[in-house]
Amino acid sequence: MGRHSAEHTAPDARPASPDARPASSTAEAGGTTALSPAPAPRPAPVPADGARPGPIASVRGLTKVYGAGDTLVTALDGVDLDLARGELTAVMGPSGSGKSTLMHCMAGLDSPTAGSIVVDGVEISGMHQRQLTRLRRRIGFVFQAYNLVPTLTAAENITLPLEIARRPVDRDRFDLIVRTLDLTDRLGHRPSELSGGQQQRVACARALIAAPAVVFADEPTGNLDSAAAAEVLGFLRTSVDSLGQSVVMVTHEPTAAAYAHRVVFLGDGRLEGELRDPDAAAILDALGALGAARAERTTAGGTGVDGGRPTAGGGGAHAPATPDGGRPTAGGATVDGVSTAAGAGADGGRRARPPSLGGA
Repeated sequence: MGRHSAEHTAPDARPASPDARPASSTAEAGGTTALSPAPAPRPAPVPADGARPGPIASVRGLTKVYGAGDTLVTALDGVDLDLARGELTAVMGPSGSGKSTLMHCMAGLDSPTAGSIVVDGVEISGMHQRQLTRLRRRIGFVFQAYNLVPTLTAAENITLPLEIARRPVDRDRFDLIVRTLDLTDRLGHRPSELSGGQQQRVACARALIAAPAVVFADEPTGNLDSAAAAEVLGFLRTSVDSLGQSVVMVTHEPTAAAYAHRVVFLGDGRLEGELRDPDAAAILDALGALGAARAERTTAGGTGVDGGRPTAGGGGAHAPATPDGGRPTAGGATVDGVSTAAGAGADGGRRARPPSLGGA
């Protein structure tokens, strides 16, 4: 299996306000977005003298295979990737690209078939379940379905990781997070008494309360309306810019990925490229270009774009209806299942101004 990598480049200082953003690393000429290719792999960084420099997480040769024989599916195909500390990284790709599998393996929720995973300077790919349980106490999670305990109040859900780890609550941090997420008057409410947006904000607070090494967010805005999604995404970005948090987010939404410092694209279990500080339009362009290239390879090679078996005529068993994997819609094309019609983004493709942590 081939190895495919995307390496981290040290970030430049960037303003919190999207209205004063630096020039994007994407270059547009003739309507085409320049997408950075995945560079050649390098050895995984090794911490020196107990310090934890460099990436917050790294994988080398990461492979995940499900099934066997005719049912074998290669979800990840020799991936090499570094995820930077103190950044929000978005991982994108069509359904079946391996983006959720990548996150689950890096978070210790799934075990790889082959390869190495290092999280916060610790090799985790060979850990047994008890060690992984301890590791997950150093990681924050935000899921699409919120995963709040229905019998606990918002405040009790937020502090639950600390209760399980038998650690005291840092009241200053608790108050700061609750105030920033505008949850002060909802702390005594149970999940059934909260809106979807409020429940996801509680989930974000729970993920951050223990000051984790990294937060993994799997489609965190998938169940939210545009206004609630903007609030959650703004907070995730602010937790990075103001608290130095490291966040990895899987998403299929260009407007969500536009909040990230870096967007990494997967296809067929391989890294295909990345963008730095893009807006939603640049992300849509990249998805379209990658989808078209994927479709061209499918037609030329007679293999399915998502690992499906070839069918008569050279298409895959799971070949998409459109070149980019999205279903066609009336009045507009789709990219990765997201409509490119006007008004698709809550804010027209621009990032909303994130809330301020600890400031006026």
